[in-house]
Amino acid sequence: MLPHLSPPPAGAAPSAPGADPLIDPAERADGPALIALWAADERNPEFGLGTREYDWHRHLRGQLFCVESGLIHVRTRHGSWLLPPHRAGWIPPGEAHQISVSGAMSGWAVLVAPAASAMLPAQPCVLGHSALLRALVQRAADWSGQAQLSAHQERLLAVLLDEVALAPRERLHLPLPSDRRLQRIAAAILAEPGAGRTLAQWAAWGGLSARSLSRLFLAETGCSFAQWRQQAQLLRALERLAQGEPVAGVADALGYANPSSFIAMFRRSFGASPARYFAGKRD
Repeated sequence: MLPHLSPPPAGAAPSAPGADPLIDPAERADGPALIALWAADERNPEFGLGTREYDWHRHLRGQLFCVESGLIHVRTRHGSWLLPPHRAGWIPPGEAHQISVSGAMSGWAVLVAPAASAMLPAQPCVLGHSALLRALVQRAADWSGQAQLSAHQERLLAVLLDEVALAPRERLHLPLPSDRRLQRIAAAILAEPGAGRTLAQWAAWGGLSARSLSRLFLAETGCSFAQWRQQAQLLRALERLAQGEPVAGVADALGYANPSSFIAMFRRSFGASPARYFAGKRD
């Protein structure tokens, strides 16, 4: 899956003839507009993701990536995104980001040249993806070492790019405020998303009025304080669920009276129960 975040490991897809084999494929200005990489234990065990951290960095090419197990947490200047299985994360060319990988053992990536990225979202986001997109990536990964593509292959890459452009966006973004007082409150909520403080109590703790807290949070994040806090809870729930924690334990940690209440909130937000969501299905 993400070998392009560091120098390519042994066994990585070969570079095109004439290209420097040590060049990270995410930094290649030459070659096809799209470079697909596939990592699955049964096909490329040396690409296993496991659990790891990548500090702040950026790439020449845009990146679309998906894991089929585990979870990826992406942080950018715009906020945080969580990437559960079967959702595709998009990071535009040159966008600084930090990545945490938890228990991901297989997945895929598409590295998109800057010119081809123009038709894709201008900011990082999480996208739903189709079986067709997955199949196209799997097919294109077999060509990643070719210097030139055939007309047929170029047409398939054009369809792949169309599928990415048309993919629906998922509600997995947590925008971050810039006001230092709000940042302190946000950090405390992220550290303990199940804390039962009211808006007024958070405001007093952060050193501002309840009215100012409400107004500033909406102005800086586009969400009301209550919406932002619920989104923070949802993203934390996804992290814990992806690590295999039972629904009952997650519900209790987030302050829900019972698992049923948590499941109902989760279904309203994502259109599926936790079990079906992680299986890539809708209720």
